[in-house]
Amino acid sequence: MSYGTIPTSSSSTGNPVNLEYISRAKERVKAGLGTRRPWREMFNFRCFNLPSTSGAFSRIKKNLAFFQMNYAIIILLIVFLSLLWHPISLIVYIVMMAIWLFLYFLRDAPLVIFGWLITDRVILIVLSVVTIIVLLLTRAITNILVSLLVGVVVVLIHAVVRKTDDLYVDEEAAGGLLTSPPGGPSS
Repeated sequence: MSYGTIPTSSSSTGNPVNLEYISRAKERVKAGLGTRRPWREMFNFRCFNLPSTSGAFSRIKKNLAFFQMNYAIIILLIVFLSLLWHPISLIVYIVMMAIWLFLYFLRDAPLVIFGWLITDRVILIVLSVVTIIVLLLTRAITNILVSLLVGVVVVLIHAVVRKTDDLYVDEEAAGGLLTSPPGGPSS
């Protein structure tokens, strides 16, 4: 017997397909979080100052490209914290995040329902509509919208005052961030 280990071979009594799925999901989450920058680098107070009026937009563009995962975490955390006083909305938020993870972000194979191939665009649209409707039913939509606005303002303030001299971002990638959707062609 081996206590404290997770079996990974197909000879184990557990379902190897489930273990493989969990392993792939962990790899994809790690890959997504791999673009997260160290928080020490993000909040290095020696790198804060007010930009010139002409440099503010280029700072925002470069910081958004460089710290995009950190900014997403900050916004999601602000929304999560705003829902602490709305337990039903918080439960719905967590359930919808799990559904998004399994149906959109962590899915390796195409989704087929009753023999019909469902495209990523359809999944994105359906999940977005369902998320909005379900959150509307919790009657916390104002709270969610305000927290999203606060999150965006916090991110934009950081992006403006954080100097970009020490950041190394491909300029084409930074431009593509603002002009095309993720995974889409740059314009």
